[in-house]
Amino acid sequence: MALSGMVAERSRGAATLSVRVGGFPGITQMFRGGYASTDRYNRRMPTEPETSADWPGKRLGLPPSGPRSIARPGRRFAALAVDWLAAVLVSIAFFKYDSWATLAIFAVVQIVFLLVVNGSPGHLLFGMRLVPVAGGYLGAWRPFVRTILLCLVIPAVIWDRDQRGMHDRLVGTVLVRR
Repeated sequence: MALSGMVAERSRGAATLSVRVGGFPGITQMFRGGYASTDRYNRRMPTEPETSADWPGKRLGLPPSGPRSIARPGRRFAALAVDWLAAVLVSIAFFKYDSWATLAIFAVVQIVFLLVVNGSPGHLLFGMRLVPVAGGYLGAWRPFVRTILLCLVIPAVIWDRDQRGMHDRLVGTVLVRR
């Protein structure tokens, strides 16, 4: 049996593969299940674009977008830049731009704002907040440990599938949109 060409046809709402048999253009044979059993010919053609069934935060039970979804990297980097810039400005004004003073100011602002309003000034400016994965109160120890790990930088640049830095994973928190 010689194949003269392949044609895509729609049948009952689902796309199927139809093959013209021989040199007879009017004869087509539908390969749907029983007649031709090879998977090569039984594949369904996509009728609509496939969407990603997996998104950051799905494993945590968070929505793919909107409030309470995982904060995306663009917002995170912008918030970090705002927080660091504020620390640099205070350091220039009062400590002659000492690097350790800048880091200390950054850490103190992070801890205080996380304890009081569940987010740094940058987080709040870009519509994010820090919440525990298990729910409930953020607690007093999480902001301290998270900020120490954030200041070490390395845990913050290692991310998991849910776009959570290791500093968030280790303390059981997640940065979400408000």
